[in-house]
Amino acid sequence: MDLDLTGKRALVTGGSRGIGRAVARQLALEGCDVVVVARGEIELKTAAADLAHESGRRVVAIPADTADDASVADMAARANAELGGVDILINAAARSAGGGGPAMLMDVATIRQEFDIKALGYLRCVQRLAPQMVDRGWGRIINVGGLAARQSGAVSAAIRNVAVAALTKNLADELGPSGVTVTAVHPGVSKTERIAMRIEQRATERGLSTAEVAADMGAAYAIGRIVEPAEIGYVVAFLASPRSVAINGDAIACGGGKVGAIYY
Repeated sequence: MDLDLTGKRALVTGGSRGIGRAVARQLALEGCDVVVVARGEIELKTAAADLAHESGRRVVAIPADTADDASVADMAARANAELGGVDILINAAARSAGGGGPAMLMDVATIRQEFDIKALGYLRCVQRLAPQMVDRGWGRIINVGGLAARQSGAVSAAIRNVAVAALTKNLADELGPSGVTVTAVHPGVSKTERIAMRIEQRATERGLSTAEVAADMGAAYAIGRIVEPAEIGYVVAFLASPRSVAINGDAIACGGGKVGAIYY
């Protein structure tokens, strides 16, 4: 299927690594010019150069902190100047969750910071970039949440990802009549750089191979393995395309099928 993305202009926060980078890569391969955004400038510039070389598209690195209003405003202005506008916004910037444990013992300051970077950071980016989409009568916004929204235990991750789903639906209702759709994706465990390091650490601690640890983690999903970031990129690329207009306001699980759970 031709996703009709050639010539579209995309901006991906959290684009220097992990799921964000995989999404930026797929959009570039589908023909988009892309702005990648993250806090770490050196890693970001390396990612942009690599993606541009692989895809042959224009990929621009703009460092920004999504928890800072002024930083987001400057980022949006620079992105518009570089690409002449943004048609597609992928919100994927987030800190690793501060862990699980009892809610009664959680550090409120940690939860507040993670919420500010992710859920409120997503809103900051939308407020800066969606108005131009509305003016043009077309746009796509995809918010990366997480399957922690659908289970207890990881308190901070659950709170911020539920907030992402609620934000997505509210924005979809507001922006849909103007031709701008807003969806969320909920990845489960995926084989990002951080998860690869966790697998190696567990393997060392337990005296197992990394393949055995990865298989154990993958057993929680119906496909029997951990999803690759690129496979999440395929889903997001479709949602970012004109072909996805029938999907708006909903959260799409991208975890390979959580065993035993039914969502309807």
